[in-house]
Amino acid sequence: MSAAPVEPTAPVPALEARRLHVRHPGVDRDVLRDASLEVREGEILALVGPNGSGKSTFIRALGRDLETRKGDIFVEGAPLASYPRRQLARRVARLPQDPQTPEGLTVEALVECGRHPHVGAFGRLGARDQAIVAEALEAVEIADYRTRPLEMLSGGERRRAWIAMAIAQEPRVLLLDEPTSALDLRHQFELLDLLSRLNRERGTTIVLSIHDLEHAAHVADRVAVLSRGRVYDVGPPERVLDEETLLDVFRVESRITAEEGGLTMRILGPGDPIRNF
Repeated sequence: MSAAPVEPTAPVPALEARRLHVRHPGVDRDVLRDASLEVREGEILALVGPNGSGKSTFIRALGRDLETRKGDIFVEGAPLASYPRRQLARRVARLPQDPQTPEGLTVEALVECGRHPHVGAFGRLGARDQAIVAEALEAVEIADYRTRPLEMLSGGERRRAWIAMAIAQEPRVLLLDEPTSALDLRHQFELLDLLSRLNRERGTTIVLSIHDLEHAAHVADRVAVLSRGRVYDVGPPERVLDEETLLDVFRVESRITAEEGGLTMRILGPGDPIRNF
């Protein structure tokens, strides 16, 4: 008698949020309400939604910067709360929208900070650590600026330096809150292409919140649409970012066409939502 076929097991998500309720300190209203989301290993997942929909809150909760009031978050199948800080930092790196640095810090010194989870707060960087720092600087193409203070860099260069620091941290998952904000169009696309390259060449799982829907479609394997603190829909950009969603969630009339290079969106003006969510 032949053995019964073994059913393949589903891969463990890189991150998973189950029925999250999250509010900010001092606020009596949940920003995220019963929000669930699965982040697949090796993908780029973009969080989109109107202002106040919970995008940044979701990023902060996934990075353990905000406590959850209800619900659970898992990292590679284990509860987020079970990870010591240093161990978590070896798996997940989070970059806020506008990180602040001490005046006078050089690019190289910033990137070296990414090695702290591996060598300790007072540890000296070894040869391998120095090589990883140098590789991270090369990866984002700012090695020539390694001795420059961060305040002397342009916005796009400074954002690259921060991403280099995250690369040096060697995380499996990179969380980015509005990484293209305050950048001009050229630097926005350069940064998105850099993220695509990091994902493709290093296998880094990337979750980013982003305002521009066309940019989300350009860079992401999947898009999660947030509305009023809930996950409205998740899926490939060409399915999720349709005219009905833009009307129902963003309250705008649009015309969307799918092309080989992505989606083209034409916003026609304000519209009435199709249904309440």
